Amino acid sequence: MNDIFDTSNVTTELQDFFVQPNAFRSLLTLVFSIAIAYFASKYLARAIIKLAQIVSTHTDKETNEEKHIRLRQIETYLSIAVAGVRAIVVAVVAYITWKILSPPSSGGVAAIGASALFIVFAGQSIGMILRDVTTGATMIIEQWFNVGDFVKIEPFWDAAGVVERFTLRSTKLRSLNGEILWIHNQQIQAVHVTPRGIRTMAVDVFVRDRELGEATLKELIHAVPSGPTLLAKPLRIKSTERWSDDLWRITVIGYTAPGREWLIEKFFVNAIKDVDDGVKAKSKRVFIYEPITRFADPVADKKFLRAIRASKHD
Repeated sequence: MNDIFDTSNVTTELQDFFVQPNAFRSLLTLVFSIAIAYFASKYLARAIIKLAQIVSTHTDKETNEEKHIRLRQIETYLSIAVAGVRAIVVAVVAYITWKILSPPSSGGVAAIGASALFIVFAGQSIGMILRDVTTGATMIIEQWFNVGDFVKIEPFWDAAGVVERFTLRSTKLRSLNGEILWIHNQQIQAVHVTPRGIRTMAVDVFVRDRELGEATLKELIHAVPSGPTLLAKPLRIKSTERWSDDLWRITVIGYTAPGREWLIEKFFVNAIKDVDDGVKAKSKRVFIYEPITRFADPVADKKFLRAIRASKHD
């Protein structure tokens, strides 16, 4: 009876179970290691994402352009850190598990098995991952874009949207229609980045009666909808310039989300044309000529002005 409840035997068996190599012990260790790696990486990633969200809130409120860009870069680095932290946690847990499951006596057999496993795994996955990581690292070093930028990815004609996440391995975009796009970094051949996430467009109209022309344009401006995915800001009359005694040029400027240029190029321009629809006599028209639509990004204007000056010396 005493032998059945001998605690010394039970203790010895438990010690042998946890210390001596056996299949069940290895399975428990592997499951426990996977659980630790999963939850540790999950909660660390959540903490980094929470920090990135705080930075994102400050970014949206920042009015200074330089500080705004720096905050977006911080968001990008935090996004990259999520994948890095997960990789480090998995690597550390994997190393500790390896040491536990690989006693010195079985080192040779374990090394052979690990080498075979690595060769199979590398042939299927490592090469593709390394190409993604190399491309992602290059884009980060050269600062191709940041989290929050609106980009268009080449060679995919429909891959365009706001960068929600950017890691060494992949890029996550949200398109204007709400779709989420995941793209391997090695598939990215070129990137179109829209500065400040908006397209600046101008419409030039010609009138004989300045006051009538401005009043008519203001009425049409109120009919064009605005919003984050429409007009970033309502249209406004930027300038009025006299061209001759009885001719004025009025310039209307607007800022649209990429892909919503049709609000100005078609909707607003067609509304201007409809004002004089059916009026044949030019003297009775509000707008003398057809509206002229053009891109009017101030930075692009400066760059092209410099190029034009350079060409004049040729």
